[in-house]
Amino acid sequence: MSRPTRWTIFWRTVRGRAYPRIIGLQRERSWFFFDVFLPLLSVAAYVYIYRAIEAPTEFIGFVVLGGAMTAYWMNIMWNMASQFYWEKETGNLELYIIAPTSRMAILLGMAIGGIVATTVRASVVILVGLLVFRVPMTVTNVPVFVGIFVTTMVALYGLGMLLSSLFLLFGREAWHMSELLREPVFLVSGFYFPVRALGFAIAAAASIVPITLGLDAMRQLMFPEMLAHLRFLSPQTELTLLAVSAVLFVTLAQRSLAFLEGYARREGRLTLRGQ
Repeated sequence: MSRPTRWTIFWRTVRGRAYPRIIGLQRERSWFFFDVFLPLLSVAAYVYIYRAIEAPTEFIGFVVLGGAMTAYWMNIMWNMASQFYWEKETGNLELYIIAPTSRMAILLGMAIGGIVATTVRASVVILVGLLVFRVPMTVTNVPVFVGIFVTTMVALYGLGMLLSSLFLLFGREAWHMSELLREPVFLVSGFYFPVRALGFAIAAAASIVPITLGLDAMRQLMFPEMLAHLRFLSPQTELTLLAVSAVLFVTLAQRSLAFLEGYARREGRLTLRGQ
């Protein structure tokens, strides 16, 4: 028998790591309730606040779209960035390290499986917004919208791959920092309101998180009546910046994982200061 090529091993690893996350949707159906319907409560709270103050309908649409994208951000923080750290805590990380495959393939498989599972939750949020809250959503430029969404996902999960090695390298400090920054990221990224409301400087600084630019661009394409002073940048400009972020984060993720592997071989441990 001939040995499988490097790329064959790579794609087999991707498929193997994506499989349990996709199948898990069918086997643990109780998770569907907790992952989908309970987060709708926070979305509904913002919707009724905007309705109480008689805000334009577009603001309710901003909340619904932001609530859907929240699922992807939480998936990044809980199921991507922290994955290797939790595998270390449960004693499974050694199997990943000694496996004759790429660590990028392992994380890519997790990302693909996570996107599929998270898209189900995001779709339910959008569906509730359309049917229950009666939010009019019309995409004015479908190809650009799809391009923005795909590029946002690549950049976002590239950031998750980068954070996965940093969380593992710095141990508990990075985990505590992620807990500390979770709510501020919800604020400065504009999940439930246009990020331009915070001012151009803060919006520009928040753009380091790809979902900030992705949300703003998708809102402009879904709600063309969006007031001019609430727009951060044009969708085309934000798409370009997202593409740059995607290349940057994926490249940094690859290098950080290579550094982590070299550090483990050289020092005989996977975290700094023996954490």
